[in-house]
Amino acid sequence: MLSRMPAVNFGLSSPAALRVNQPVMQTLSRFLRAATLLLAAAFLLNVHALAAGTIGLSVLTMNNPFFKEIADTMTAEAAKHGYKVVAVSGDFDVAKQQNQVKDFIVKKVSAIVLCPCDSKAIGPAIREANKAGIPVFTADIASLDPAAKVVAHIATDNFQGGRMAADAMVEALGGKGKVAILDHPEIESVIQRTKGFDARLAELNKQPDVKIEVVARLPGGGDKAKSFKAAQDLIQTHADLNGLFAINDPSALGASAAFENAGKAAQIKIVGFDGQPEGKKAIKDGKIYADPIQFPDKIGAETVRAFLKYMNGDDVPKEVLIPTALYRRADALKDSTLK
Repeated sequence: MLSRMPAVNFGLSSPAALRVNQPVMQTLSRFLRAATLLLAAAFLLNVHALAAGTIGLSVLTMNNPFFKEIADTMTAEAAKHGYKVVAVSGDFDVAKQQNQVKDFIVKKVSAIVLCPCDSKAIGPAIREANKAGIPVFTADIASLDPAAKVVAHIATDNFQGGRMAADAMVEALGGKGKVAILDHPEIESVIQRTKGFDARLAELNKQPDVKIEVVARLPGGGDKAKSFKAAQDLIQTHADLNGLFAINDPSALGASAAFENAGKAAQIKIVGFDGQPEGKKAIKDGKIYADPIQFPDKIGAETVRAFLKYMNGDDVPKEVLIPTALYRRADALKDSTLK
């Protein structure tokens, strides 16, 4: 026969014991409440992350710091709202960029943002995204296909920047001289820059003390190496050249190297476009006269804002233009970001 087990008293039932253990119980209760709140917050964050999505971004090239900054800013801004940005480089190859868009469609991204490698040829890829119901935005470079639907275009005011470049050129040459343009006409933003340059130059040439003649337009591809070669060709055919408008900093830097090698650096004044660190350093060193500078961080941030407005069902402006600012050597000498 089993003997009766003696009752075990853990000492918690007496009023005195309860009074002694009350602070412990209160601390335990507070801990459990805090743990519950933390778990609930973590659950909500996970739900939010799952409910957000991915933005597919394809830029012209990641070798240009301008586009790298757009990608980095978009990534940081989108993350604040639970979205991931997958950024890839088109590498100036529209066929490659079209395949990147197809990949984004297969992955069912929430939106596609493009800095087109070719403003016209990118149209069919955008139309594929339209058919898939994926919203498309363009940043810095617009699509020129009227049948391709783009929610919004966010960019520098390139026409205004081109006008600034003309002002800088007249200033650099004292109102008179022969100039050339290193162009890249496949890109809509560049088309706007050269249009602005030409329009403002035509206005300034009506003044009695201004006579600037555009004697050549050569393709530099927006690339340092290609622009180096184009500038070499340019000084062979136009030995009396006085100025060059280069449509971006890589073009300006390539041309500057070519002119320096040929002993023409003092003769030919260069006006660039961008305001990349290397371009600003060249302005400080006197190799480039001035740049209408862009703000890629603002382009990236405004692109994400436009996307979020669209996702919230708000009205989104078709175009957001960000003004440029003219950056000369005096600005570079005061620029604390330059060594």
